[in-house]
Amino acid sequence: MCWEGCVKHNIMKQKTIIYYNPKLKEIARQLRKNSTLGEVLLWKKLKGKQMLGYDFHRQKPIDNYIADFFCKILMLIIEIDGGSHDFEEVQLNDIKRQKKLEELGFHNLTIYRKTGKKRY
Repeated sequence: MCWEGCVKHNIMKQKTIIYYNPKLKEIARQLRKNSTLGEVLLWKKLKGKQMLGYDFHRQKPIDNYIADFFCKILMLIIEIDGGSHDFEEVQLNDIKRQKKLEELGFHNLTIYRKTGKKRY
């Protein structure tokens, strides 16, 4: 399927209700205040509809998870994963999370960025 077809299909799904745990709101706020370098760099390219005019949100609570970046029209979640995702337990949680979000109709793009734990 071409990109244009995917966009049209997802625009039709735009009225999808996105459930989330309200307890995650404050955690998401703290994550926005303590972004990693990778998140800061990507956000500079996504904010203000710079990516083909699509509106992205960062650290968005969805269901019982927090997505690094989210575009509702595209039903797209972008994750920036660093070195902490090298551990088997974390990888298993990532797989479970991705499966659940895909069951809810989301597309997932994970970008692996090997960095230290420094946050900005």
